[in-house]
Amino acid sequence: MIYRRDEIMPGVFLSALETDKFKTAGLGVVLLSQIEREHAYMDSLLPSVLRRGTAQHPDMASITRRLDELYGAAAVPISLRVGEVRATGFYSTFPEGRYIPGGEGELASAAALLGELLLAPNTRGGLLLPGYVTSEGKKLAEKIRAAKNERISYAFGRLIELMCCYEDLAASVLSDPDEAEAIRYARLTRRYRELLSKCPVEVFYCGSEGFAAVRDAVLPALAALPRGELDFDIGTDVRMNAVEAEPRRFFEAMDVDQGKLAMGWRLGGCMAEPDAAALRVFNAVYGGTAASRLFTSLREERSLCYYASSGIDDVKGILYVHSGIDKANYGAVTDGACAELAKLAKDGPGAEELESAVKYCTEALRLVPDDPVELMMYYLKMNITGEEVSPEELAAACGRVTAADVAGIAAGVELDAVYFLSGEDGEAGQ
Repeated sequence: MIYRRDEIMPGVFLSALETDKFKTAGLGVVLLSQIEREHAYMDSLLPSVLRRGTAQHPDMASITRRLDELYGAAAVPISLRVGEVRATGFYSTFPEGRYIPGGEGELASAAALLGELLLAPNTRGGLLLPGYVTSEGKKLAEKIRAAKNERISYAFGRLIELMCCYEDLAASVLSDPDEAEAIRYARLTRRYRELLSKCPVEVFYCGSEGFAAVRDAVLPALAALPRGELDFDIGTDVRMNAVEAEPRRFFEAMDVDQGKLAMGWRLGGCMAEPDAAALRVFNAVYGGTAASRLFTSLREERSLCYYASSGIDDVKGILYVHSGIDKANYGAVTDGACAELAKLAKDGPGAEELESAVKYCTEALRLVPDDPVELMMYYLKMNITGEEVSPEELAAACGRVTAADVAGIAAGVELDAVYFLSGEDGEAGQ
């Protein structure tokens, strides 16, 4: 694979990965902005509204017909976060080696459609259509309400809202369906124009074409992009330590048969110069796999929970655990999760334990180059964080992680918040 990245317009950065590995190429275009409480719901809603229709293809039916003409291409809205940076836009997948009647290639056609979706929405009097905004706002509200039925993800979302209540990250957790439904077309239009004017743009391509060909397809597609005073002052504020001297504890009651526990740690000093490979291996050892310490100790050996696993936000610097437990086991599980970290900090992982975790991480990273969309997401994160490492290079770095590296990360973490959702009122253990 040949990777190249360059600024092709003011504030527009093209990353192209040339490879003949795929029959289907991927192309993505996103606006980058700081997550803000005031705009969180609008930024989440905007791509779905834009996807409803353009000036040339005014409704979803006509967009679908155009995608069919591109041999079954896709155009998918993107609204995701990398740390405290929001990426808003679209990605397309399309078969390569085909040509559209009139001589225009698949790449140029896909780029033109993405540019159209982003820059030329169907409007009336220059404003986004009220019907589209209202309809998509209701869908977003329904999605938010339905999320409460996914108790595991709901508990994690509440943990982040409460744990990071003083930080931008909490604004990306969409929890108020009424606010989503309250968004009006004039306000969303103003936000849309603001984003187009000030946001840096990331374009990613993965396919058989070279950088020059991709640039020549993307430039006319984005020619109408307005450029004002660009806001490059975006990023993630990493908090090293817990907010208070003692972990904050939050208890909520809901109609659930099984209690949902979510715990959040700050990763501490290792985030001064984060080692992505070491953080991955550490998480795999602690709770990121079915053979991890957390699952083995709490579930298999002591039968304290129904499941237990961990994850890491290596951009924001958070380690989190989620588990399904009975209320009576709240104290034993929270203490046990902390105890396993203390053991890991003191003794480090064993040789077989480390080898298994490294193997898990390297195999997962080696799968990334097998999917153009996964590659796009990987490089999008990499470009936002300023890293310069391919999936293959990161996999090799995982193989160099030592037991001391893992122990060092474990020694620096601080428990910040614990959230427990149960079917009974009152604090656990009372």
